[in-house]
Amino acid sequence: MLQMKKELPKVYEPQEVEGRIYEMWEKNGCFKGHRDPDKKPFTIVMPPPNVTGQLHMGHAMDSTLQDILIRFKRMQGYAALWVPGTDHAGIATQIKVEEELRKNEGLTRYDLGREKFLERVWDWKNKYGNRIVEQQKKLGASCDWSRSRFTMDEGLSKAVRHVFVSLYKKGLIYKGSRIINWCPNCVTALSDAEVEYQDKPGNFWHIRYPIQGEEGRYVIVATTRPETMLGDTGVAVNPNDDRYKDIVGKKCILPLVGREMPIVADEYVDMEFGTGCVKMTPAHDPNDFEVGLRQNLETIRVLDDNGKVVEGYGKYSGMDRYEARKAIVADLEEGGYLVKVEPHQHNVGTCYRCHNDVEPLISAQWFVKMKPLAQEALRVVNEGEVKFVPDRFSKTYTNWMENVHDWCISRQLWWGHQIPAWTCQECGHITVSEDDPTECEHCHSKNIKQEEDVLDTWFSSALWPFSTLGWPEETEDYKYFYPTDVLVTGYDIIFFWVARMIFSGCEHTKKPPFHTVFIHGLVRDDKGRKMSKSLGNGIDPLEMANQYGADALRFNLVTGNSPGNDMRFYTERCEAMRNFANKIWNASRFLMMNLTIDKCELPEKLELEDKWILSKLNSVIPEITENMDRYELGVAAQKVYDFIWDSYCDWYIELTKTRLQGEDQGAKERAQQVLCYVLTQTLKLLHPFMPYITEEIWQALPHEGDYLMLQQWPEFHLNLAFPEEEKAMELIMDAIRAVRTRRAEMNVPPSKKAHLTVATLEREVFTAGIPFLKRLAYASEVTVTNVAEVDADSERAKGMVTVITHAAKLFLPLAELVDLDKERARVAKELDKNRKELDKLETKLQNPGFVNKAPAHVVEAEQDRAEKLRALIAKLEESAASLS
Repeated sequence: MLQMKKELPKVYEPQEVEGRIYEMWEKNGCFKGHRDPDKKPFTIVMPPPNVTGQLHMGHAMDSTLQDILIRFKRMQGYAALWVPGTDHAGIATQIKVEEELRKNEGLTRYDLGREKFLERVWDWKNKYGNRIVEQQKKLGASCDWSRSRFTMDEGLSKAVRHVFVSLYKKGLIYKGSRIINWCPNCVTALSDAEVEYQDKPGNFWHIRYPIQGEEGRYVIVATTRPETMLGDTGVAVNPNDDRYKDIVGKKCILPLVGREMPIVADEYVDMEFGTGCVKMTPAHDPNDFEVGLRQNLETIRVLDDNGKVVEGYGKYSGMDRYEARKAIVADLEEGGYLVKVEPHQHNVGTCYRCHNDVEPLISAQWFVKMKPLAQEALRVVNEGEVKFVPDRFSKTYTNWMENVHDWCISRQLWWGHQIPAWTCQECGHITVSEDDPTECEHCHSKNIKQEEDVLDTWFSSALWPFSTLGWPEETEDYKYFYPTDVLVTGYDIIFFWVARMIFSGCEHTKKPPFHTVFIHGLVRDDKGRKMSKSLGNGIDPLEMANQYGADALRFNLVTGNSPGNDMRFYTERCEAMRNFANKIWNASRFLMMNLTIDKCELPEKLELEDKWILSKLNSVIPEITENMDRYELGVAAQKVYDFIWDSYCDWYIELTKTRLQGEDQGAKERAQQVLCYVLTQTLKLLHPFMPYITEEIWQALPHEGDYLMLQQWPEFHLNLAFPEEEKAMELIMDAIRAVRTRRAEMNVPPSKKAHLTVATLEREVFTAGIPFLKRLAYASEVTVTNVAEVDADSERAKGMVTVITHAAKLFLPLAELVDLDKERARVAKELDKNRKELDKLETKLQNPGFVNKAPAHVVEAEQDRAEKLRALIAKLEESAASLS
């Protein structure tokens, strides 16, 4: 249905427009993803932000990139679906609620008990969980909110249980006592991916262990963690080390504790490192654990879950691990066991949540066997079924997958998916089931107890691309929209999330969950630093959106953004993008004020300038589309910006003013039609980047359809390609630019008009361009003549300023425009400066030392610079001659 135009206010007020436009879209179901057998689906699942979340600049970038892609594909005619949702974020959420409980009521979760505590967490989730959703809406996120999911809602919880049981039955999930990463601060196990390594200063403590029955003989071991020696159960040497062959099989005595320990031979020990003797603490080191299994060493855990020394170690019991370290070192020194202390920089594992040092501990945990799952996940990336953009991140992924360890999936928390395993208190059998069992499947005893631990948060989010669409049920949505198309995420969660989604999709659905992983970098501050609370350099995206408009913030986040690279955020650029929004608004208002037509379609008769702008638009459409398809969103945005600012606003509107303000009604209407058509197409190109302002302007223009966001994406049309006319118009524009530049150099105001003579071989082109030259090159009259005529009549050039372009020589009567003496002095000074620079450059280029030794591209660049200087000098000499 044809919609008539309406007035646009004088000033664009994003605060007034954005909420109203978003409400209109949402109310009218514009974001809904509909299954359509005649359309190809295009699906994106949102990386689910934590329910603890407050929108930060990283979320804003992530959300903006996804929204640009989904709006683009929707306009291209795909059945586009963007599935939103939030993540329960086990540790982060539980810690938040526990802190609140402690601060406000002086209680711990144990005071409340599991059931009551979980009620509190659900209350907290319901209160704050949707905060980030509202913030995403402010930025214009066009998700299908009716399909919003939460990792602990009923459907997703069912998928989690289904996967756990399925992997357990295949022998890919097992429970075992293994060395795991333990955070004493969060009091839970962590997977390898949740440990961040930091280079920290430490020490090597060299300690004597007396050999039993050989007075005065010792082995010397070195350790970076003396507090764990309380759990030593052996010393290992290499079987090929001649220094220690006679003591293998003997025993040594553990200082301070007095424990007798075997000396064993194991290939693990590096003879070249340290003394070649290594203390074995199987309960607190993954390598020692493996040696302990081979050598049948005892496993003694000496640190509890809070990182404190366990009972039975005298004065050390109850001490924190670092307090115990100091006391043990002091006692070793006093007892004559400490040989020396060496400073040592080493990699220390820290918790990705709280950044405290992680403790390797032996613990009974649940694990996923990763080797069998990694094979298919590696194949789909190696064979290109899943592509990373940029491709370099596929190496990050494959390196991790090729060296993957079994995944520790149990967490000592209450908030999360409780592990669906029940241990029989009578026979010890473990029953794993999707439904809560009432008895042991082995002995049928009713005395069964469910695992207290919950699953790692990433276990449920690994299923996100398919669980959100209804899997394990074969729902219509799952059949139509899965596999999804693109995953947009930061490089910092390739291990945590991307890798796990890929192997989960391959294992459970037999298909990779998406064909492209579009990786973006971090948003840093203007100095290139990571935004963080501790530095106080975080910028609130909502503050920026309120101040400058969501469109300006979005455009700032995407321009200059290239896949995989970090970007610096400059507040001033938000201001520049607001100016861009104002530029579009003012251009649209200008058109509206001159608009008398009620239909936005092209006229049959087109003028030169019409063909130029239509041809320019026609050329840029496939370029922008290709950039979008290649995920070069920053490049695409820049091209739209340049076309609007330069070609449409600065040139085409100016070129049409003569017609718009003239008496010829037909010419006036044709100018309006082209202005309206080009603006409408341009608004479509800009819409994915700046959805609010484009929709508001489009609604004011004559249009068919209800919403710009559901219009068809522009396409290339052969009948709108006018290469000859485009080239001709560019020649006229070059001449106008050159004359204006020269007048500006001579400080001639636009009001001072002069006769312009154009000498050219393109007489027809410049004759057609006379109206533009008169108005835009500030000419009182324009004469177009042949180059040969001017060259023959050298008198004509006397007293003229000459401006040279690729296609013409342009002459301005100097005396009418400038003070001749001042202009001669200016040109002479300019000539002198450039001649000196050229002399210096030519000396350099004549020096064999430079030419032969400098890289070829450097020499070429200098030669090119010299060529340009010669051309400039020739131009200046010509000006000087005409002035004299």
